[in-house]
Amino acid sequence: MQIILGIDPGSRITGYGVIGVQGRQTKYLGSGCIKVMDEHLPKRLKNVFDGVSEIITQFQPTVFAIEQVFMAKNPDSALKLGQARGAAIVAATNRDLEVFEYSARAIKQSVVGKGSADKVQVQHMVTHLLKLNKTPQADAADALAVALCYLHTQQSMIKFAGSATKTARRRLQ
Repeated sequence: MQIILGIDPGSRITGYGVIGVQGRQTKYLGSGCIKVMDEHLPKRLKNVFDGVSEIITQFQPTVFAIEQVFMAKNPDSALKLGQARGAAIVAATNRDLEVFEYSARAIKQSVVGKGSADKVQVQHMVTHLLKLNKTPQADAADALAVALCYLHTQQSMIKFAGSATKTARRRLQ
């Protein structure tokens, strides 16, 4: 079974979502948030690193997917977000996981079908696609969407490769 860990990074709340894939079956394995509130940034980054490391130990993912930094209105916030991403990525690379990065727009497009979707739409579609009994918290839903984006991207690449092979065969005949 392929186990995909999706991360929605944040310097105060980092969402995580874990799904398992076997054949055409996708299964929800877990999700939640690493919350680090009233501490200085270096300590929050350590908590993100430790939290992601613990999740990796618990779920043993084979794939690590994370949302890319987007330039927000506040450059200071974007820098802190980038540092939190870095802490999460180091936790993954320390465990020899390959890192896949996706833009927020690509993630929303993959899950909702619209790159400008809002958080409520992402939560709704994640709940529907994974057949969850209740709606996950927004940051956890975003992380599950990152994991689903990886899955959908890989499935599209396989489908594209298959159709390219068929086209090549027809040309040879």
